[in-house]
Amino acid sequence: MSERASEPMGRADFGPRPARAGEELGSLHHHGDDELGPGLVDLAVNVRAGAPPAWLRAVLHDAIDDSAAYPDARTARAAVAAAHGRRPDGVLLTAGAAETFVLVARALTPRRAVVVHPSFTEPEAALRAAGHRVDRVLLHAGDGYRLDPTAVPEDADLVVLGNPTNPTSVLHPAADLAALARPGRVLVVDEAFADTVPGEPESLAARADLPGLLVVRSLTKTWGLAGLRVGYALGPADLVARLAAQQPHWPVSAPALAALRACTTAEARAEAEDAAVRLGTERAALLDALPKGVTVVGEPRSSFVLLRVPHGERVRAALRERGWAARRGDTFPGLSADHLRVAVRDPETSRAFAAALAEIISSVRVPEEIR
Repeated sequence: MSERASEPMGRADFGPRPARAGEELGSLHHHGDDELGPGLVDLAVNVRAGAPPAWLRAVLHDAIDDSAAYPDARTARAAVAAAHGRRPDGVLLTAGAAETFVLVARALTPRRAVVVHPSFTEPEAALRAAGHRVDRVLLHAGDGYRLDPTAVPEDADLVVLGNPTNPTSVLHPAADLAALARPGRVLVVDEAFADTVPGEPESLAARADLPGLLVVRSLTKTWGLAGLRVGYALGPADLVARLAAQQPHWPVSAPALAALRACTTAEARAEAEDAAVRLGTERAALLDALPKGVTVVGEPRSSFVLLRVPHGERVRAALRERGWAARRGDTFPGLSADHLRVAVRDPETSRAFAAALAEIISSVRVPEEIR
């Protein structure tokens, strides 16, 4: 079994720094689907494997049959609002959670935008593409990439972070995130993976009392709907209105609206909870199967784990040759080529992956010239 400990690396810089001019936006736009290829087992995309459940496919089929009319978002917005104890005017429906980050970048003019890393890179990419300067707060490797709220500069008027965080799979305490909210600041919390944790214990989705809080959610992960592009954001009505003003008419398709209505019912939410519980068992099976020489970064709580593997770039290439696609880590600010993000799959798949990884690690040797 692998080590389950913090990384034996130097401490990362907690101080904010701007993204360097030489850092290309292209690396920020690299995602797990870029790792895929014919014949490869997909451990690179952290979305539910396989097709959506049969009942959800039936909902989508019916929605296609009804797609002659323009989409009407009112009932879906009300359903999302009810699921989170919110008012409908505090709900923004989007073509995937990632759209929210583009809308934030277009609608707001922050004096000092801060993104907490390592994390999903689209928020920073969207901000930089819109011409905003972005400062980074890099979390400590030695502390398992857990958030210290005091590391975020007081004068930041836009702060973005994830919970659970992609790619570290770390779940931050809700109190630590709530401590970042204050008047005059927009706090964007990416909760795309919140429903992968049983009970969603650290979610801020119901916290309408926190000033400037915008919680971003997605149907992609649990329901296997990455291709449908469906998500939403929860926040103050005035902020939601500013973001909505940047959207075109009918931004969310009729099938996506049908999915929102279906996946926010009590029955669907109970099924998602069962899936989250089952995921915990499957994640434990993956962790138990990992070979020596692999370090599990921090305490993973979501549908993926972050690993540190010596000679990671060579190991990832060898995995690919053997039919396995894993997500490279070096395009995430604060991580290196020795980091791999691996999606949690069924135990049989995880054990087969771990066996392949063990064989590869045992065969990888440091080149003579650098010994």
